[in-house]
Amino acid sequence: MTNSTLFQVEMEVRDYECDMEGIVNNAVYMNYLEHARHGFIRSKGLNFGELIRQGIQLVVIRIEADYLLPLRSGDRFIVTASAEKVSKLRFRFTQEIRRLPDAKSMLKAQVFGTSLNAEGKPKYFDVIEKLFE
Repeated sequence: MTNSTLFQVEMEVRDYECDMEGIVNNAVYMNYLEHARHGFIRSKGLNFGELIRQGIQLVVIRIEADYLLPLRSGDRFIVTASAEKVSKLRFRFTQEIRRLPDAKSMLKAQVFGTSLNAEGKPKYFDVIEKLFE
């Protein structure tokens, strides 16, 4: 299947995102990934809120994440995202978090999703083809 172009966003770890060990809490990484996916969707000319108003829901159905190294308070990093169509109803985001300035890989993830209609049933929508351009 066709891969989309790579999107990236730069972020910085905030103190309150760290746990008692002084490293980013593992659940916070999911927020970083989601923020990048939403930015990626916008970069493709789609508006997440407008899709919802049109009865199109893009939902995550599975995440596979490999935590490689921890981020700490004040670390700067980039989160990347690209999308690939897996089947008529499923797509996959390939994502990575890389610390700056050394570009060390901190996390790699595969995020699987689908599109649902307003009734919550899986449905193919032509508009989501923009994700894979």
